[in-house]
Amino acid sequence: MTPLEYILERINRSVSSVKKKDIDKLIDSILSAKTIFIYGSGRSGLSGQFFAVRLVQLGLDVHFVGDMTTPIIGDGDLTLLVSRTGETMSAVQTANIARREGSCVTCITSYRSSKLAHASNHTILMPFDEDPQSSVYAPLGTLFEESVNVFFDSLIPVLMERLGMDEQDMMKRHAIWV
Repeated sequence: MTPLEYILERINRSVSSVKKKDIDKLIDSILSAKTIFIYGSGRSGLSGQFFAVRLVQLGLDVHFVGDMTTPIIGDGDLTLLVSRTGETMSAVQTANIARREGSCVTCITSYRSSKLAHASNHTILMPFDEDPQSSVYAPLGTLFEESVNVFFDSLIPVLMERLGMDEQDMMKRHAIWV
């Protein structure tokens, strides 16, 4: 098995394991939120930022926690946190603060018993099946991050349909600086 086959097989296994009810709940939360706040640290944060760009292109009010222009989280907002381990202190603290301020908190993690999952209103479990003893594997959380990217991208067509948008609508909000 090549590294590409290995990674694609495990991403498919991980994303396919997410329950439809969890997908539906996240989509409903996104569509009903006044403002959407996204946070993750490191590469998990990059996955969140990729998704934030798409949501902005859909015309939603989205902010990445920690940016200087991020407003205050409040009641009626959605806070979406990404952390493979669910133990990243900054993500757990963000969840606690957001819930205290009345935001609905959803996390994507690989560990249901993590501190982040306990601090969240809703947990989407994104398991990864890594075998570091194999001659072919993907190190340092690659399977989780890539699975999250594919999962988030799979939500966009559903959101487009629910919002009555097409690619032309999204292109109007696409940052082209040339």
